[in-house]
Amino acid sequence: MLSYVLRRIAVAIPTILLLIVISFVLMFAAPGGPFNGERALPAQVMQNLEARYGLDQPYWKQMADYVWNVVVHFDFGPSFQYRDRTVNDVIAQGFPVTLTYGFWSFVVAVIAGVSLGVTAAIRHNSAVDYTAVGISIGAQVLPNFVMAPILVLIFTLWLGWLPGGGWQGGQWNYLVLPVIALSTSYMASISRITRSSMLEVLNAGFIRTAKAKGLPMRRIILRHALKPAMLPVLSYLGPAFVGMITGSVIIDVYFSTGGIGQFFVNSAFNRDYSVIMGITILVGVLTVTFNLVVDLLYAWIDPKIRY
Repeated sequence: MLSYVLRRIAVAIPTILLLIVISFVLMFAAPGGPFNGERALPAQVMQNLEARYGLDQPYWKQMADYVWNVVVHFDFGPSFQYRDRTVNDVIAQGFPVTLTYGFWSFVVAVIAGVSLGVTAAIRHNSAVDYTAVGISIGAQVLPNFVMAPILVLIFTLWLGWLPGGGWQGGQWNYLVLPVIALSTSYMASISRITRSSMLEVLNAGFIRTAKAKGLPMRRIILRHALKPAMLPVLSYLGPAFVGMITGSVIIDVYFSTGGIGQFFVNSAFNRDYSVIMGITILVGVLTVTFNLVVDLLYAWIDPKIRY
């Protein structure tokens, strides 16, 4: 197992380095610049700004300094638009917000999705199965940019139960609507994967043997069927977890939560390339990291993967 872990880490590290380099190359290959606007700045002012942020240095030196600062010091540099603030400050302000509602969205999506999928598989071709599949399909066809206004319309404007936006330090009533809007489509995918995987496992030979021995169905599900049925689900949970904890642009913009999705949109409009690169690299690192965690869990559940 140790050698497998070391091999996966050996693949993850150069992947992250390559991600940083490619992000830098693509961002600076884009037309325009962080100080270009509708009205051109005087040449002397532009030279001073470029000197202030090191943009007058040779291209290779800019890249080397950026990679060194990110890898060694985890410093994404200053923001070009948020005066007297660094990219780290921007991420430190927005990421805890998206991490909070993203984490709870993940918990809701996994618990509800796995429960629906397992129940539908156990009660295959019954009314319970059809109901669970109907809920999954309904949630799948309502992405968060459709679900968010529907939730606000019902629970804020019609019923007046919950606020339609804001954060207020992450109070529970401000969390409910963003969590529901973000988790429903993921829940639907988890439910469908769990159902199909559980049906395949329940028709396997070792499950028939356990039934023939007279084991209770509850024990068969929990001790013998659930673990192998979770393998395809685990493969999906890695990118799904990153997608939820890094938030959603729609969620941040629609509910005004103040997460990194809002900063990402504003930075794109303002050509704040350092913030865009910082958030992109953060999401990429989290994706590589949690895919690594999923691979390790996969190998722990199924020892054949290690070999």
